[in-house]
Amino acid sequence: MNSQNQNPADKYPQPPFPKQSQEVPGREDLLEPRADHGEKTYRGTGRLKGKKALITGGDSGIGKAVAIAFAREGADVLISYLDSVEDDDANDTAHYVREAGQKAVLVRGDISKEAHCQEIVARAVEEFGQIDILVNNAAFQMARESLQEIPSEEWEYTFATNIHSMFYLCKAAEAHMPPGSSIINTTSVNAYSPKPLLLPYAATKAAIQNFSANLNQVLLEAGKGIRVNAVAPGPVWTPLIPSTMPEPENFGEDTPTGRPGQPVEIAPVYVFLASDESSYVAGATIPVTGGRITI
Repeated sequence: MNSQNQNPADKYPQPPFPKQSQEVPGREDLLEPRADHGEKTYRGTGRLKGKKALITGGDSGIGKAVAIAFAREGADVLISYLDSVEDDDANDTAHYVREAGQKAVLVRGDISKEAHCQEIVARAVEEFGQIDILVNNAAFQMARESLQEIPSEEWEYTFATNIHSMFYLCKAAEAHMPPGSSIINTTSVNAYSPKPLLLPYAATKAAIQNFSANLNQVLLEAGKGIRVNAVAPGPVWTPLIPSTMPEPENFGEDTPTGRPGQPVEIAPVYVFLASDESSYVAGATIPVTGGRITI
């Protein structure tokens, strides 16, 4: 038996986790157990050397792991995040980017507003000169037991944050993305198997998948040379979970792997889609679901 092999079910903590809850949008330091973003384990090989990346929701969770991986692969990174409560998480992400020898730029604000999306892109262009990788990752969700419990304002905000922002950012960034650039959008296993608790969120994630495949056609057929793909994570252990979901102590136990994913397990897919190795992968969605079915 190869002693280096490891059962994926045993690789990271399994539920039940300690009982916990947080206020939205949540903080990494309050997670128990702490999430793994690859701080100690991710090793780069220069696959993104010289590239310039913009990542929304880059302060924590999947976005943080992607920022760390991108930097260790040689990319400079702009980290977009929502609120001052996330300043410490964002600064921690920036620390790891700079530790890897790359430039880190932090931009705080609400991407549900088109003007702010335009400001993020303008800042990236000011700092980097161009954008080679756009990762639309930030998202809002809130679990609700019934249709009547969903406030109309929350429905609108979920769409504005999760899907409208992608349109705003892609539209603003297009002129600054040279041929060979990559747009990567975070969808979800909920696009295939929506949870009743997450009606607005799941609807946006289905929209993101369609938007990604269709925008890919628009850009490639126009000769822009910009590929658009999506990543569909399953349950991943991030601050979003104890701040928006009931019973986070059991989160992810219903996957075939028996546990939630860790952000570090999702990041390599973004690296692949951002790299030149994936030059013929376009308009695709790659599931990273711990075995949850997406067909």
